[in-house]
Amino acid sequence: MTLVSPTARSLGQRERNKIDKLRRIKEAARELLVAKGFDDTTTREIAIRAGVGLGTIFVYAENKRDLLFLIVNEELETVIGQAEASISPDVCFLENLLRVAEMHYVFFGRQPALSRFVLREMTFYDSGAQAGRFQITRERLISLFGDTVAREDLSSDETQQFIGWTIFCIFQVELRRWLSENGPNLRIGLQALARALTLFALGLKPRAKALAVGLNAPRAQEKPGPGSRQKDVEVAASAIN
Repeated sequence: MTLVSPTARSLGQRERNKIDKLRRIKEAARELLVAKGFDDTTTREIAIRAGVGLGTIFVYAENKRDLLFLIVNEELETVIGQAEASISPDVCFLENLLRVAEMHYVFFGRQPALSRFVLREMTFYDSGAQAGRFQITRERLISLFGDTVAREDLSSDETQQFIGWTIFCIFQVELRRWLSENGPNLRIGLQALARALTLFALGLKPRAKALAVGLNAPRAQEKPGPGSRQKDVEVAASAIN
């Protein structure tokens, strides 16, 4: 006998059918994308596997990339919610950042093959039925990184948003590198991320001329405005003095 949740019982038959169709579409998409790869899977194949019409697919996703994010959006929202709740004022910001990162590493590490497609396709993902939902989740993560660091007494003049964005960039690259390995090891992955974030936090501590070398010479195909290069030199030098 099939067990039906109280929530499902409270819904009408039409709503239950919609929920079931969505579940089948997600499962079919996940199975085919992992088995055949993103490039070799078609939306028609997914529709056939899910037992729905091709038009039904497009109710939920505009294209194959949208289908990919249809699979992960809800779970990612859960992860970011848990990450936000995990921040503790009793530990240093680096430990808090690594707590947030670990939850995401665990999530993406469950199905590395599928996660590689997600991370590849997310770079310029700004249109589609699922895009807005994904962008909100990504912005929540960037803000969480920035908020976490802002809790500390820092001397940096950079904005909280830019600090969060920079940490997100480091996190993304390290996550991709970790997932590219065969049988990615969580501890090793987080150690590599901790090393990169420590370097970011401490900085390279360069002398002034290390940032000024070559700045006075115009680059190829570049027509700098009057004094623009000299201004860059002065800004770089003042930033480290």
